[in-house]
Amino acid sequence: AEAAAEAALNAGLGRAGIECRRFGGNLLFEPEALKTKAGGPFKVFTPFYRAALADAGAIKAPEPAPTRLVAPAARPLSDALADWKLTPTAPDWAGGLRQAWRPGAEAARARLETFLEQGATTSASDRDRPDRDGTSALSPYLHFGALGPRQVWHAGAMAADLAPARRAGIEAFLREVVWREFCHHLLAQFPAMPERAFNPAFDAFPWREDAEALETWQRGCTGYPIVDAGMRQLWATGWMHNRVRMIVASFLTKHLLLPWQAGEAWFWDTLVDADLANNAAGWQWVAGSGADAAPYFRVFNPITQGRKFDPEGDYVRRWVPELAELPAKAIHAPWEQGLTPPGYPEPMVEHKFARERALLAYRRIRA
Repeated sequence: AEAAAEAALNAGLGRAGIECRRFGGNLLFEPEALKTKAGGPFKVFTPFYRAALADAGAIKAPEPAPTRLVAPAARPLSDALADWKLTPTAPDWAGGLRQAWRPGAEAARARLETFLEQGATTSASDRDRPDRDGTSALSPYLHFGALGPRQVWHAGAMAADLAPARRAGIEAFLREVVWREFCHHLLAQFPAMPERAFNPAFDAFPWREDAEALETWQRGCTGYPIVDAGMRQLWATGWMHNRVRMIVASFLTKHLLLPWQAGEAWFWDTLVDADLANNAAGWQWVAGSGADAAPYFRVFNPITQGRKFDPEGDYVRRWVPELAELPAKAIHAPWEQGLTPPGYPEPMVEHKFARERALLAYRRIRA
């Protein structure tokens, strides 16, 4: 869609006698720039990553901001932004977003600088801990263009050179920037990725239809604390920690056997960083239908995931206040010790049953 809009704009300006020049800024490499040795597009991330690193010298440093902008002789007619009435009034659904985010290029640069100085540690595992501020949280700024990927890449490379002790953490972060790149390149070669399975074998997957189960997941009332914490964080702030995104996506597609498109649509409606390429590729990767989705039949156990990545339960306590008084050893599976408090639901599906049902469904499409 973006390519078609760009082509139409170019053609229209050409007919009007206006020269149109294209400057890539949303990606480190344009989709046609990185090819396999056979000349085709990459479908596996690791060789794509290696190719990107091998060609990293081609990533130009961003130009400095202009010191002066020349205004046109006659200003074109335009709407006042306030006239569009984009800001919600009643109900004010954006309240949590305002508390969580500061929009704009200045805020983006400040967040990048703070992360590279303090957040990008030598421990890559910090990125998997939703109870810690271990991720960059730059995805909304990248999506809306408040920050460019070349700015991120060169700032990260400079920080790694200046602070070798933090190089491992910074390089892990830059690898995620290349993953974003990979998703956009996938979308360019497979424009139907937001709607259709990248792996056509999944066209026959026996997805269920269950509107009530979908709504229970959306509201964060599944009975699995780490899942519910993530879904409530999403609703309140428009964002969710990446590790938890994988957990809640696995729960929807594999515990509930609901189609990944339903989760993708919910994320598209609620995420402040909702990006067509990343959203589609991420959901397909977790569901098993996407590129490089191996092992595609992996089923995350939300109990063990919670205990491993939120060991003290701090993340769950923040977003699921019903469980705030529970000890760490019980918080990720309170029903096991008979400690489920009033008002918090029992698990909507038993993990062992859900796992076996999912594996059976995956075996069917392999037959």
